[in-house]
Amino acid sequence: MKFFKRFLQRKQSIDMNHYLIVGLGNIGPQYFDTRHNIGFYILDYIAQENQLEFDSLKLGFMAQWNFRGKKVFLLKPTTLMNRSGRSITYWLKKKKIHIENTLIMTDELQLPFGKMRIRAKGSTAGHNGLKNIEECLGTQHYNRLRFGIGSKSPIQNKVDFVLGKWNDLEQNKICLLLPKCLEITKYFVLHGVSKTMNHFN
Repeated sequence: MKFFKRFLQRKQSIDMNHYLIVGLGNIGPQYFDTRHNIGFYILDYIAQENQLEFDSLKLGFMAQWNFRGKKVFLLKPTTLMNRSGRSITYWLKKKKIHIENTLIMTDELQLPFGKMRIRAKGSTAGHNGLKNIEECLGTQHYNRLRFGIGSKSPIQNKVDFVLGKWNDLEQNKICLLLPKCLEITKYFVLHGVSKTMNHFN
């Protein structure tokens, strides 16, 4: 039986005041400043703005944020992008967090650079990190914030592009967009995914 179905059967043990915000990325200096690591970028910004520090724990770096009576756990999986689901399912169970209270921050090649979309379900669109999360959870029904990294110019090699470094223009614009990511996160924790989609999409 898949993780998600088992988890629903244990609903009495879930704390609905606990939230898991996951930033997808790859660990290691070779991946720093790459487009695929935008999830890490966002979580680092949220932590910085709220004076939080990440601890190195099992399968991830984690920070705890007490926000308006909610316990919000920020997770950067250390399993590498293509095995992100392993870290997420471990911490959902460990912290007794319902999947509805989880938000995945990920890059999206199909969206223009800087465009953001919140979704409560959907396909992986070829994203290997999302494929693994779907496999581990056994469902497409999990919340995600898709951050566009697409280019106006034709992309010859998609792998090289997503693992490539931000150019100066992109880097400057990201700094202007990160506050919106924090705003979306706060709104999600306070109001849930449906109202967040209506407000920001």
